[in-house]
Amino acid sequence: MTIPDHARGYDGFTGRIGRSEADSEPAWPAQVRARPHAPNIIVVLVDDMGFSDIGPYGSEIPTPHLDALAERGVVSTNHHTTPVCSPARAALLTGLNPHRAGYGSVANSDPGFPNLRLSLADDVLTLPEILRGAGYATYAVGKWHLAKDSRLGPDADRSAWPLQRGFDHYYGSLEGLNSFFHPNQLVRDNTVDPVTEYPEGFYVTDALTDTAVSWIQDLRAHDADKPFFLYFAHIAMHGPLQVKAEDLRRGDLDYARGWDAVRQERFARQQELGLFGPDVRPAHRNSEPGYDVPPWNELDPERRRRFARYMQVYAAMVRTVDDSLGRLLETVEQLGELDNTIVVFTSDNGGTAEGGPEGTRSYFAEFVKFADGVGPDGWEGDVDHPEELIGTARLGVHYPRGWGQVSNTPFRFYKGQTFAGGVRVPFVLSWPAGLPGARGVREQFSFVTDVAPTLLDLAGASTPALRYGVPAQERDGLSQRAAWSDAAAPSARTRQYSEFRGHRGYYRDGWKLLSLHGRGDDPLAPRWQLFDNRSDPAETTDLAERHPDLVAELAAEWEHEAWRNTVFPIVIDGSTRNPAERRLADPVRLLPGTPVLERYRSAKLVQYRDFRVDIDVEFADGADGVLVAHGDALGGYLVYIEDGAVVVGYNAYGRYAEARSGPVEPGRRTVSLTATVRSNLRWDLTIEVDGAPAAHLDDRVQLIGMAPWTGISVGLDARGPVSWEVRERRGVFPYSGALHTVTYTPGAVGVPPEDIDRLQQEAEEEAD
Repeated sequence: MTIPDHARGYDGFTGRIGRSEADSEPAWPAQVRARPHAPNIIVVLVDDMGFSDIGPYGSEIPTPHLDALAERGVVSTNHHTTPVCSPARAALLTGLNPHRAGYGSVANSDPGFPNLRLSLADDVLTLPEILRGAGYATYAVGKWHLAKDSRLGPDADRSAWPLQRGFDHYYGSLEGLNSFFHPNQLVRDNTVDPVTEYPEGFYVTDALTDTAVSWIQDLRAHDADKPFFLYFAHIAMHGPLQVKAEDLRRGDLDYARGWDAVRQERFARQQELGLFGPDVRPAHRNSEPGYDVPPWNELDPERRRRFARYMQVYAAMVRTVDDSLGRLLETVEQLGELDNTIVVFTSDNGGTAEGGPEGTRSYFAEFVKFADGVGPDGWEGDVDHPEELIGTARLGVHYPRGWGQVSNTPFRFYKGQTFAGGVRVPFVLSWPAGLPGARGVREQFSFVTDVAPTLLDLAGASTPALRYGVPAQERDGLSQRAAWSDAAAPSARTRQYSEFRGHRGYYRDGWKLLSLHGRGDDPLAPRWQLFDNRSDPAETTDLAERHPDLVAELAAEWEHEAWRNTVFPIVIDGSTRNPAERRLADPVRLLPGTPVLERYRSAKLVQYRDFRVDIDVEFADGADGVLVAHGDALGGYLVYIEDGAVVVGYNAYGRYAEARSGPVEPGRRTVSLTATVRSNLRWDLTIEVDGAPAAHLDDRVQLIGMAPWTGISVGLDARGPVSWEVRERRGVFPYSGALHTVTYTPGAVGVPPEDIDRLQQEAEEEAD
């Protein structure tokens, strides 16, 4: 029959419609299926891992699973990325140059410029979106760091969260870093995991791996053929460096011989492996102020012992990353799909110098510095904790930058700079079924933007012209299929710009133009250095004075590419925030049972200012527990009741103290915690009961920058413990009486705005 013109709901139906089922013919839309035998894709992205930290790149750290992966595929010696994290992740997942994608820096600011939008625009297609459209299942675990830190709460616009950018499932941390034992917040799909206490033995790398393995197994239990894309973005190796006790022993590799010896040995192995020719010279020890590393033999015995312990922790963590890869690939092999799985292993940027010259046992305190790199008067950047706690859940530590230089062997500088130490990273690719001849070392230049188009090329997935009806931005990345398949093939890429907070770089046909931005330098007047990367990959010999015309030519090309890729304005400070964030410092009334308040919102209620916490609570015989807690083992405060008294505890970057009131009569009371700013970033803390002073802790260093890390919890001390002793004795210690409300009232900011800007810039840059 003919469907009447006024009928609705039949548009596009390809069957036949009658008035009865007998008169009709059903039809079903075609399912999206990947092409036959399409490969699985696994991309493992490690955080802050330098060029030489794994076996295929000369490391002494045993990495048998990575060694096996390299034997099945190619090892690139000339793969480049961005100097820091968020830009690299945006470039990898989109194929766009980072500033064009809106990530000229890390997602911990919001200065209001197109190159620092710090959120993927509606016209930016991502690798998982394209692969999902080609019939892939798409999964992401681990670190995301592509959403603004001010938009990580339940009220957030989730347009830059993983599920809105093409992933079917996600589990991990949206932050730039996290604790390995007590993450401040984990997200599953689009919802914050409501966990209040992590189970015994929890370690985040294990949890991410367990989740990824379960997703793969689940997929195969339901569909034997659907290919998957797994983006495994490790939270490791970012600080704070922490490792399980049973794994710490695996990092005991005699680092007492020192960073000079280890670096020399790594470079010798790199030459044995054919990564560099016999005429290549490693860079000398970094000597520039703020980047310098002393000779190991000039350190006193106490420093050598402590510094070696830091590196043992790092080495043990590298082994956990290798273990994780082994578990993933074992699962794929058990399914019979290892040969037809493309596996990529790489790092987001080079090894870091964030531990400073001495390393740190108090991670967030180390970031409290002014523009000259010096902390406020009396500030203890490295709280003197027992060395046996280094690497455990009780401390947040990082190694001194001498080990960062080892990580980046044979290059100069670190994460954050455009020199090779910051941007030249390991890259291993394997696909035995699809690239059976792709074996051995590759020397062709490639950039992080090339990963997505290469994977799409290998998978045979075409890129749509539109994203939700909007014309998609053109990719900057180029497929490196030919170069990674054939050692004799030319690179698809011959030039590439880079920039981060005034540091600049430009590569063209083996030449590399670089500038190092120093404190107080004019960002528009770079001091260019020129290197021939073909003979001098470690950038040891500056040729700028010999080739001034080439310097001028390449500098002009950098300028052209900067405008073409939205690099301007060059933002050095980066601490400016959207005025709309001011509402995050509005008073808030919290009820018992409220999930842990998000970190950034919590910090805005207390940092750099006076504040007051009013707790409406019933005192009763035998009732005890935590009323409010904010922070964790790396810094925080809490108020609890025990034995009829009120206790205020304060954790100053791992150094804990508390004060106790006298007995409080039963009844409904108002317990108030007030914090008053004093000079040199200090607070005076007072507990009042019904307006009467009851206990106090005076002259305590403020928690600023990235601390407190875990947000505010009401009625218990959730996730990481503010007091390790209380946690061991009472657990999360939920209050057993009647708790009515907890009200935060932020007071006046007591720290000069210019100091806040400088401190926040330092913390956000270092904590990427």
